[in-house]
Amino acid sequence: MGGWRGILGFDYGVVQAPLGPDIASPELVAAVANAGAIGLLRAPDSESPDVLRKLIARTRALTSKPFGVGVVLAFPHEKNVKVVLEERVAVLQVYWGDYPARLVNQAHELGVKVVHQEGLVALLPRVVDLASEHNIPVIAAGGIVDARGYVAALALGAKGVCMGTRFVAATESYAHPTYKEKILEMVETEYTNVFGRARWPGAPHRVLKTPFFIKWRHLSPDETEVDQPIIGHSTVHELDKEIRRFAGTAPNEATQGDIDSMVMYAGQGVGLIKEILPAGDIVRMLVDGAQLIIQQQSLDAVS
Repeated sequence: MGGWRGILGFDYGVVQAPLGPDIASPELVAAVANAGAIGLLRAPDSESPDVLRKLIARTRALTSKPFGVGVVLAFPHEKNVKVVLEERVAVLQVYWGDYPARLVNQAHELGVKVVHQEGLVALLPRVVDLASEHNIPVIAAGGIVDARGYVAALALGAKGVCMGTRFVAATESYAHPTYKEKILEMVETEYTNVFGRARWPGAPHRVLKTPFFIKWRHLSPDETEVDQPIIGHSTVHELDKEIRRFAGTAPNEATQGDIDSMVMYAGQGVGLIKEILPAGDIVRMLVDGAQLIIQQQSLDAVS
């Protein structure tokens, strides 16, 4: 479980997903990095090189450990990626799109590791087999929130796990308090495309089955957030933002308005999350718990 130092320079194969739009705060990323895991900022969904540079600087002021930046390729991103490379951030995670081999090589030349994200849990053994032929470490993502999920992923051949929902409910997360509390209270999620259809078409998502979502879960495919009423306001990456009904913007700490009617992304493991904890504690509990399970299983096998 310590092999990540040789691969990416981290102590553990635990990745904090680049929660958006700005839930993965510098405070959260730094706390994860300080605990020996991989913390990922989320790049803005528009070309905002100055804002991203500030986020990187704020994170570096809080940790001397390496960390990364996640970039959604479905949005404008060239200037943001340029900042990541210029700042020589340890990891560049790219997803929802193809990343040119030329830029991958450029990142490698600058000492930046490029990680492509896929949802791997259901296909994990097959993916591991294919990746092993090329000596590529696999990170499992989807529904993993505790040590049992970590051990299961390792048993199936993954070198680490990526968790999103568990870190939304971290003390340092920039998620709105109501969002965090809903994660603790609720146990059911649903795969849907109700939210953010106009802004990010073709990107289904898993959300908490809140009363609002249950009421609107069968929304007509022709309806989008564009013509809906404004239900709140927020500041996201230094920009003032109106939040319309069915918008895909998860509420952060700056959000005001009808929070209960906003999207709240969550994975299938949400029912296992019972408390809001410091990110460092989440990492340590995950690693220590996994080691204990592995030791116990070994003892049981011998006896």
